[in-house]
Amino acid sequence: MIKIKELRREYGDGDARVVALSGVSLHIEKNEFVAVMGPSGSGKSTLMNILGCLDQQTAGQYWLDGREVASFDDESLSAIRNRHIGFIFQTFHLLPRLTARQNVMLPLRFSEEGLENAGERAVEMLGRVGLGHRIDHRPFEMSGGQRQRVAIARALINRPKVIFADEPTGNLDSKTSEEILELLSALHREGQTIVLVTHEREVAERAQRLIRMSDGAVVEDSKCCA
Repeated sequence: MIKIKELRREYGDGDARVVALSGVSLHIEKNEFVAVMGPSGSGKSTLMNILGCLDQQTAGQYWLDGREVASFDDESLSAIRNRHIGFIFQTFHLLPRLTARQNVMLPLRFSEEGLENAGERAVEMLGRVGLGHRIDHRPFEMSGGQRQRVAIARALINRPKVIFADEPTGNLDSKTSEEILELLSALHREGQTIVLVTHEREVAERAQRLIRMSDGAVVEDSKCCA
């Protein structure tokens, strides 16, 4: 599913040069639930941005579902993000004036499938995350956990090959965090490939594999208990 070899990402030049990734290599199989953990500045978010085709490496190779994407232009990368990748962020990124259903439908505006049956698909996804009764509510009418469930439904709408979740429980209380993590685990059991970025060990241990980063390098790659 995902394979990277000697991935490097550098910013700036000369004395201002910052090495965010220093030769990272790893392989993530289809239907794996992988947690990438590390403190601020470890390179985990940079790695996720490259794997999610939001950024490109300075050097190294990246294959997604058998295709090397390093040489793709912006338009091609945008198409990959829309068709094959789902994103879940710490701050939800919902549009406040839109209902839950309308927020979930948004990725379909840029899909080859267009908006045909988009409303039905959105309702189906919201039901899947337990929000079938909140489809016409706006973000300000929902709790943090409900908003994150809307974001998960939006990530699922295009049937992505992989979901990248960046600190998905960072703005939630412990009870709601547990509910969101259980939902991600359920999606994994149904066959979804998930890459979860976190700085919390107890969150990372909900995955089946832990990749720990420090100073732009992988320092641990081990099985978890999930």
